[in-house]
Amino acid sequence: MRERSATIVNISGYTSGYENSRNNGTLTWFKGGASWQSRRVDKDPDEKCAAVRQKLLEDSDDDTGNYNAYWHEGNYRNGSISKARNIRASVFSVMGMQDRNVVGSQFSEWWAELPRTVQRKAWVTQYGHLDPFWARREVWLGTLHQWFDHELMGVANDIMRLPRVDVQLGPDRWITQAAWPAPAARTTTLRPQQDGSLGRKPSTGTGSYLDTAQTEVGMAGDPGTTNPNRLAFLTPPLENAMRLSGTPSVSLRLKLDKPTANLGVLLVDYGQDTRIDYRALGPTFDEGLKFIGGEDCVGQSTADDDGCYLKGGDNTAISDFNVVTRGILDAQNHKSLSRSTPLTPGKPYQITWKLLPQDYEFKAGHRLGLVLTGTNDDFNLDEAGTGTGTDAEPGTGAKVTVDLAGTSISLPLVTGTPIK
Repeated sequence: MRERSATIVNISGYTSGYENSRNNGTLTWFKGGASWQSRRVDKDPDEKCAAVRQKLLEDSDDDTGNYNAYWHEGNYRNGSISKARNIRASVFSVMGMQDRNVVGSQFSEWWAELPRTVQRKAWVTQYGHLDPFWARREVWLGTLHQWFDHELMGVANDIMRLPRVDVQLGPDRWITQAAWPAPAARTTTLRPQQDGSLGRKPSTGTGSYLDTAQTEVGMAGDPGTTNPNRLAFLTPPLENAMRLSGTPSVSLRLKLDKPTANLGVLLVDYGQDTRIDYRALGPTFDEGLKFIGGEDCVGQSTADDDGCYLKGGDNTAISDFNVVTRGILDAQNHKSLSRSTPLTPGKPYQITWKLLPQDYEFKAGHRLGLVLTGTNDDFNLDEAGTGTGTDAEPGTGAKVTVDLAGTSISLPLVTGTPIK
């Protein structure tokens, strides 16, 4: 038996400090978030740390939301201190794709930049910011112990012969696959139509909306109703189940009547279903899980710790729609996250950017929805970490006019019957 030196078990671990409080130039935490985090973890007297916290405020640059040297230092993918390509330890990564604190790109971008020689495994879930100990406890502990035995102690077990990735598609629904994203995923490009449909044929016409701070539920609800703060487009009902696996992207041809706007895009699953309720927060449920009664006892007990823990299970809700993923961009960062370039009002621009990654199943009979909107109020967090719409991103009030002929969303889909 040969001992090994190191492994990384990365559970909801952020790999870019910038994406922990920014999203493509928009401020997704409240103003002063970097200094607040320092106060939260450091219990020294305020006067002792005042100068450092003031520098955190200045260097993090809340006024523009730009990427700079301060954020590059905390970039563990390709930053000034740490680079994913230099990792030699094996990696077991766990990511909740509905995490609002450590968003899915923190996993996907880092995962993609790891050297091909790095042995790896991943769990990709529909939860938020959670440890899988509270989800599939028996499976998780068995898998984790096998991983540690193999990677640290050199035990010859079958962990590397099992599928590399476990994916949660819904309540009590898990699949396994050889890699992530799904190797069978192929890009399908859909275009919004003047009549409110979403499909593959070329489009014509224009639409417009105002950039105001709105919640995702407010913008995704009642898609057939005219709303001045969004444009909504839906596919026909799906003939077969269809799975999204990977990172979508969106491209908008647009004009603004102001130098910038916060551009928001939602990909929505329309159709009544029982889903993981990742939005629910409460004393007995959180981030997609709830306590279900009873306890599991794990390992040895001590006088101070009996090793017994409350059982957890999926927290579900019946809903008519679900926001699957989203993309946010400050339009003046369309050329660079490090430099603001205000737009010329009335001039057309083609702006393309990535949505957050996802692995999600759209069921037969459901419809995919594309919602174009402004400032995402769900990502405006207050100091308690809730999306209450602070002044971090109040919306610019800009009118966004979209040329539908130059607008599309590209989706990595595993599909049977294609969308027409």
